[in-house]
Amino acid sequence: MSATTTRGRVMGRGTAWWRAVCRGAVAVAVLGAGAVFGAGVPSAVAAGTPTPYGFSPDATTVSGVAGTADAAPLEPGRTYRSSLPVNEDVYYGLELDATSNAYVAVTAVPPADADLSASDGIRVSVQDADGRSCNSETENFGGGSSARPITAVALRELSTARTRCAQAGAYYVVVERVGTTTAADSFWDLELATFSEPPRAGSASTEAPGTWNSESPEPVTGEAVRRDGGAGFASAVSVDHGVWRSDLTPGQTVFYKVPVGWGQQVYASAELAGTAEGSRIVVGALELSLHNPVRAPLDDVNLNYDGSRRSTSLEPLPPVAYENRYGNSDQIKGMRFGGSYYLVAHLSAQMAERFGDGPFAMTLRVRVEGSGELGPAYDGRFTPQGVFAPVVGVGESSGAGTSGDGSEKDETAMTIVAVGGIGGGTVILAVLGVWTAAGRRRVSSS
Repeated sequence: MSATTTRGRVMGRGTAWWRAVCRGAVAVAVLGAGAVFGAGVPSAVAAGTPTPYGFSPDATTVSGVAGTADAAPLEPGRTYRSSLPVNEDVYYGLELDATSNAYVAVTAVPPADADLSASDGIRVSVQDADGRSCNSETENFGGGSSARPITAVALRELSTARTRCAQAGAYYVVVERVGTTTAADSFWDLELATFSEPPRAGSASTEAPGTWNSESPEPVTGEAVRRDGGAGFASAVSVDHGVWRSDLTPGQTVFYKVPVGWGQQVYASAELAGTAEGSRIVVGALELSLHNPVRAPLDDVNLNYDGSRRSTSLEPLPPVAYENRYGNSDQIKGMRFGGSYYLVAHLSAQMAERFGDGPFAMTLRVRVEGSGELGPAYDGRFTPQGVFAPVVGVGESSGAGTSGDGSEKDETAMTIVAVGGIGGGTVILAVLGVWTAAGRRRVSSS
């Protein structure tokens, strides 16, 4: 039987490069004791199994509650750790103004040995004080039965066409499990991350960009550079345009972040090397997904594996533009920010049953195209800082001023500090055009 790829939908779903790449990785997050609903018990991980997820070391532990009265408040720009019981919705508080868009990303982490079906997953909602829904999103595990982190993002988006949820005041985040559950099921660990987008300054188009290049380019070629991924969003390892190699063990999930500037497109493909062992096919052996700076999933693909070398590619998405939010699909709408986009790869635990414990060689091919540009004018700053690409402040030209993420810069240069970077912490002085390229790796492309 030949191996094939199957594509799934998520979020509900001459190359000019992003100038100035911070090539260091954020310090690897450690997996501490699990915060759970009520008192609870942290998840146990069997010895020898991959870390299910690397939670942010800055995450604040909070408990989800069964109603709004005692809901713990979530602050914009912060990350939290909690847990989700089997048959109980959990609530968190959210205080919002009347001008900013708010995004809440929830990553659910089931135990490594969890028995999952394709319909199992989570639903995340933002509700107003009267219990009316502002927005909700559902994410399922889909094909394959390997336990892995999944992320759903709900938002409060201000719109002239919809007055609901436009007022300042108290809102609530609701997280619930979907699918089938049994009494034997375990709590799932949660990571909640909040983001705030300031209002656009001045008038702007309310239509999505018309035409864009939707053709899939040839995969990037060249010598692969060893780059092992992080265990979570907070510890995602930086990669840029090029070919990257990592070894994965069954059940492992790895995270990479790719800087994608305003006006740029990102493409990615992944392949598994062949092995002489085994011959039975593993459905959904490798999953590759793309997430935007607020962690919203945009697209994913699943690769089926029969022991021979196989590859799969994400679908082309439009160049990053503010106006993409007015598009006709969730994938297009998600390409609304310049900043750190995330590539997440998961190797199915079933690979161990068919082909042994590995490790298995994965090659990741990343292409970023388009002339990067400074983003649109915002009346305020994004929260948190450092996740989004620079934008134009109110009344400022594209050559100087304060970027939308709050970083100070002059007309010629800015300093980027790479924490825990490749080979240690480094400081890169980058000439500004958009974050001018400093020492970027160039590779040949087919």
